[in-house]
Amino acid sequence: MTSYPWPVGAATGIGSLPGTDIAEAQRIVLGELPDLPHLPELPARGPGADMIGRGGTFLPEIPIELYAARWRVAARPGHDLRVARDLLERDLDTMTEQAGAYTGTFKVQVPGPWTLATSLALPIGGQVLRDPGATRDLAGSLAEGVRAHIDEVRARLPHATVLLQIDEPSLPAVLAGRVPTESGFGTLRSVDPSLARSALSGVITAAGVPVVVHCCAAAVPLTLLREAGAVAVAVDLSLVRNLDTLGELLDAGMGLLAGVSGDSAEALAGQVRDLWRKLGFPLKSLPAQVVVTPPCGLSGEAKVTAALTAIREAGRRLTADLD
Repeated sequence: MTSYPWPVGAATGIGSLPGTDIAEAQRIVLGELPDLPHLPELPARGPGADMIGRGGTFLPEIPIELYAARWRVAARPGHDLRVARDLLERDLDTMTEQAGAYTGTFKVQVPGPWTLATSLALPIGGQVLRDPGATRDLAGSLAEGVRAHIDEVRARLPHATVLLQIDEPSLPAVLAGRVPTESGFGTLRSVDPSLARSALSGVITAAGVPVVVHCCAAAVPLTLLREAGAVAVAVDLSLVRNLDTLGELLDAGMGLLAGVSGDSAEALAGQVRDLWRKLGFPLKSLPAQVVVTPPCGLSGEAKVTAALTAIREAGRRLTADLD
């Protein structure tokens, strides 16, 4: 059986949680998701704690700033980037205090090159994605920044195995030519799959740890993600349409972070079992290969502890199927 970088019956969060107290958020994650905890992201703290602002902290050669409530490439590092870096440093300090002795697998998240390229503006206007040279530079800088980030996390969690999640919600739109221009009256040219794969592969290779790519959009390019070097994909099961491709990749050993939503642990576990049966796989292989997760982040979830408890119990119910 293929070995996966998580324990059998694991459950985890995607990243974001509600609130502004990172110490409390980290305590909740470690308490509710002990088999595969993650570094929480708290976008409610404001600019710099959001996915794109945080992504700017992983671009050592490309400073970013806020302009008209949007992130753009800047001429030099300024106040906005210092705020984002301070928030990340505070989060890493809290992670170290609470999880420094952790011995299992610990997950951290970064935005991917294509999502950053669609969300960051150029100084002259328009997204980075419209400029192939700027996009290439961004992907290279991100690879360098991710390498340094993972090295720091490893140093802070010396007994843990680090798992990296790359968030690429914009990738399907990038490949399909559906990214709107700044004016909203047109769309940017589609990106060739080989170019998209190469940029993502560069970041995955630089990380030097197992990587799962998360995409909670429809039409996730599953084969491209596997070819780029991801050991697993994280998807919203309700949006999966191409079961044949998913089945082929799982049969080849790829891991799955199965995003499900519902009111009870049994309902969540049932959705994962139903998928496994449709794919024709034996239930005995499910708990090792699949991690139960929410479909996306939980920043808008009012009862986050209960939601994470249900996710954890769903994973354990799937393990109980082996008895």
